Amino acid sequence: MAQKSFSLAGRVKLANGLSIPHIHLGVYMTEGNETIQAVKWALEAGYRGFDSAQMYHNEGETGSAINSFLASKANTTGLTREEIHFTSKLSSNTSYEAARKSIKQSVKKSGLGYIDLFLLHSPYGGKEKRLESWKAVEDAIDDGEVKIGGVSNFGVRHLQELLDSKPRIRPAVNQIEVHPFNTRTDITSFCQQHDIVVEAYAPLARALRMKHPTIVSLSKKYSCTPGQLLVRWSLQHGYVPLPKSTKKERIIENGNVTAFNIDADDMKVLDGLDEYLVTGKYIPDTRRHADLLTHGADWDPTDCA
Repeated sequence: MAQKSFSLAGRVKLANGLSIPHIHLGVYMTEGNETIQAVKWALEAGYRGFDSAQMYHNEGETGSAINSFLASKANTTGLTREEIHFTSKLSSNTSYEAARKSIKQSVKKSGLGYIDLFLLHSPYGGKEKRLESWKAVEDAIDDGEVKIGGVSNFGVRHLQELLDSKPRIRPAVNQIEVHPFNTRTDITSFCQQHDIVVEAYAPLARALRMKHPTIVSLSKKYSCTPGQLLVRWSLQHGYVPLPKSTKKERIIENGNVTAFNIDADDMKVLDGLDEYLVTGKYIPDTRRHADLLTHGADWDPTDCA
């Protein structure tokens, strides 16, 4: 378990020799000016990683906010595009041709010239379509449209299936929901054994357990916010958390986790809170992000066929 300082400027080295920021801003369920403002505040606070997706319908806003910041007087350190890490994800696994076309469209929408990390958003579609879509990611990397390839919401069997296919490029990342209330140790252990970095989406459990007695107690002990405690838990497990907020003060707080270290006993206490809490809700083919969270069934594709 890592026992070190983490900063927004720090990076995690991947198995392929490239690296990604320790902490990314998630822009799920944001749109329009809300997305643009959140990304701007995050850049000003020191964030360098931004997690979008085709399904979020905000690749353009995220990219526009990044480009505007880089060209503005607010960019006092002379930050360049190469120092920014932009993630997007394939909305569905249908065919090689569809995936290849879709990746090109994401690059164009973002306006960033290339995508740093591109993920298969889920394992839905079946084995053949998953592997075809992965081939499209490999070719996008070869063509310079994408720097790093990875997957999201893949369970152990999906990861093993992909590795067994002997891909030219192995997945560098698996982005899953993981937090003390849903630890997914089967998946995280497999990833760590195979040098696949775990990105933790919903690391704050979508604020559903901020008043849990253990979270409240440990936040007081370490003089931090519940959000900071949860982000730090992810980091100390070696994960890359993607905290999401559209409030300036929360964006700053969630990235400011260098002042404390959770001791080993308290990490075990937090690990013991696991209740398989799935916070995401999903309805296919809807553009309304609010509907995704309020009217769908629990979205956990990690055990799909």
